[in-house]
Amino acid sequence: MKTRPLVLAAVLATAMPLPALAFDLDNLSNQLSGALNAAQTPAQQAPQPNSAANSTGQGGAASSGAVNAAVADLSNGEVDQALKTALTRGADIAVKELGRENGFYGNAKWRIPLPPALEKASSLMRMAGLGAQADQLELAINRAAEAAVPQAKTLLVGAVKSMTLQDAKGILTGGNEAATDYFKRKTEAPLTQKFLPIVTQATDKVGLAQTYNRFAGQAAQFGLVKADQANIQQYVTHEALNRLYQAIGEQEKAIRTDPVGTGSKLLGKVFGAALGR
Repeated sequence: MKTRPLVLAAVLATAMPLPALAFDLDNLSNQLSGALNAAQTPAQQAPQPNSAANSTGQGGAASSGAVNAAVADLSNGEVDQALKTALTRGADIAVKELGRENGFYGNAKWRIPLPPALEKASSLMRMAGLGAQADQLELAINRAAEAAVPQAKTLLVGAVKSMTLQDAKGILTGGNEAATDYFKRKTEAPLTQKFLPIVTQATDKVGLAQTYNRFAGQAAQFGLVKADQANIQQYVTHEALNRLYQAIGEQEKAIRTDPVGTGSKLLGKVFGAALGR
């Protein structure tokens, strides 16, 4: 029995600028729905930020009483300045790491794969002579993410500047990803709006992206493709933001784990207090 993802490769082949082929669009759409349904089971998930078992972020190194006492000894100014410094540092490093050529594409850890349904059909697409188009699309979506990420810096810095003392104290004692979660709450919606036009400009140049959008959009109406994967531009924007927040989270965790290693006496004192030191 022929594997269903082969239908997807055939659909994409007929949609690309190859010799004209006659086909029944209604029947083709029905076949595509079956192919996408098969490709979604199981769907390959993109890497998500690591919400490690150590959710308290304090590693059990000190009792809660000792931590509370150490934090209480800090002045409001110290907490405010330290948290703003730490958040700015983490965001800056993450944006610089990802927002450059090959920040995504050249790093297997951050590279954005093709949407799951398309990824599963990629080997069959190569058999159908569409390997170059698949590679072109994968490069384009990663280049789009690399171009979009620098636009995040202004909003991330704005979120730091608007942080209240209450926010700062909550982040300090909130665990390994409290700052990252704060950034996400404050910036995810506006960053989505900033990223989409940049991603669209890059991916619209690739015919395969438009073909995927047309047929995956139809399949999504029947629940055969997840809504956030039915459109290339939305998929790339979502994946780029996930990776940006993950990169920020890694910087946050590094500061919390070894505050003295940051080289800042203030960060060492404030985050050290959160460790009960």
